[in-house]
Amino acid sequence: MTGATGGGRYGEAVFPPGRAGEAERIDFGALAYDDITMARLRALGAGPGWRCLDVGAGTGTVARRLLGEAGVESVLAVDRDVRFLAARPAPGLDVLEADVTAPDFGPGRFRLVHARFVLMHLPERERLITALAALVEPGGVLVLSDAVDLTGDRTPDTPYGTVMRAMWEGLRATIGTDVSWVPSYPQLLRGAGLGSVAAEVHVPPLLPDSPISRFWADTWERSRAAMRATGLVDDAGVDTAVRYLESDECAALSAGMLTAWGWKP
Repeated sequence: MTGATGGGRYGEAVFPPGRAGEAERIDFGALAYDDITMARLRALGAGPGWRCLDVGAGTGTVARRLLGEAGVESVLAVDRDVRFLAARPAPGLDVLEADVTAPDFGPGRFRLVHARFVLMHLPERERLITALAALVEPGGVLVLSDAVDLTGDRTPDTPYGTVMRAMWEGLRATIGTDVSWVPSYPQLLRGAGLGSVAAEVHVPPLLPDSPISRFWADTWERSRAAMRATGLVDDAGVDTAVRYLESDECAALSAGMLTAWGWKP
């Protein structure tokens, strides 16, 4: 999704869409999280008759599953760069290349507005949550998911934890990523005028050759320069962490995905 950060159009300084393998990296994340996302959206009632907006739709895996599994009426998939969405058309899927941070972003009203791993990369998060809430029709629901960092000061040192701390610091410095405010989602949704607010956290297991392990390895490869610039890790440290992920010795918590939702009265 387009964003006014120091990294250019949302993160292109680190995650350019045209770089070989970027679609595959996004899809590894989808394999790790889509089942959890879909279970939540269907539990909230997503189904026939629902018009949905998927913000930062990536390669469109959630949008297509909403259409194919939940049977929703339509999905408008919005992203900063729609090359991956345009390459995989589907009945009921509309694609819009747009800047969600723009003051005039207003593609209509929807029963479901969903954004996953988007707002953590963008500035003006409170304003954006209010703006997204305004796109929810009465009786509809806003669902937001983003990462929560579980590598705190008391977490045992592991090669994984060292590199993750460097990654978060490096991404904050280069493209503005900030996950520190994500636990405030429920209160921010309530502040945006939504009711029946709730939240949950999912932590996928770090297993050798699992989608989440491959996602992190690919993400670290793309963000090496940003991580090195922090002084917290060097190339050898990144390589050690990748080998650690691929081994049976890995004993660490992946970043969690916090999902929060609220209903429009």
